[in-house]
Amino acid sequence: MTSQTPSRRPRSRARRRLGSSVRLLAALALAGFLYTAFAPGLAAQDQPLSPTAAEGEELYQRNCISCHGRNADGVEDRGPSLVGVGEAAVEFQVSTGRMPMTRQEAQAQAKPPKWQGEELERNVAALSAYIQELGGGPQMPAGTDLAESAEGAVARGGELYRINCSSCHAYSGGGGALSSGASAPSLAEATDRQIYAAMLSGPQNMPVFGDNQLTPEEKAEVIAFIQHLQEDGDPGGVFNLGRFGPTTEGLAIFLVGIVAVVFATLWIAGKS
Repeated sequence: MTSQTPSRRPRSRARRRLGSSVRLLAALALAGFLYTAFAPGLAAQDQPLSPTAAEGEELYQRNCISCHGRNADGVEDRGPSLVGVGEAAVEFQVSTGRMPMTRQEAQAQAKPPKWQGEELERNVAALSAYIQELGGGPQMPAGTDLAESAEGAVARGGELYRINCSSCHAYSGGGGALSSGASAPSLAEATDRQIYAAMLSGPQNMPVFGDNQLTPEEKAEVIAFIQHLQEDGDPGGVFNLGRFGPTTEGLAIFLVGIVAVVFATLWIAGKS
């Protein structure tokens, strides 16, 4: 009896190990079976592209695929992934002519768009729909005039603009230089949809202002203030000093005003 006991223990251990391996293989086989059984069903639930998005896919294949890839997942050293950027990014980049990009730079520069007029609006809508249905992301509101028309919107928008935007775009929307060769562009010719899309998508160095940072109503008030800047004349006359804010005015006062006062004082003292 004592000679048989040691031989049974190794056998029981081997059986336990074998049983564990069999159970593990069975679990893996079951997981693989469930995946193959349900994955085709999930794929079958994918909806076909809408007619507008299908038109956008054709435009994408002709104009964007070389830099952003066949599935819009990006191409290394050429273009980033567009999955999840949403229609807001397409609205801004294409309508301002930043895309297609002519060459790799610190940031994409605005230029005349590839299309004009109604063709531009139609193609932007088609590309936006395709990218939106492909990977989702921030969506643009309907309509062309997104400015808040309520009384006091310009004043409230001015306050929000000075808090969130003036540090880069200057107090009067004239833009300014940033680090590493980048710059904040002028807002003098930006449309309300381009401004709204930029706040949603955060192009280049610009931060994203989602609805948690600025509500749609607050975004509309900021746009109302920028429109006021675009339409407002220069109350100071033709010499607006770039409308960059207090810096140029203070410099002009120091160089011209103070120097004139000093020379006037010396002239008066010399006469007396």
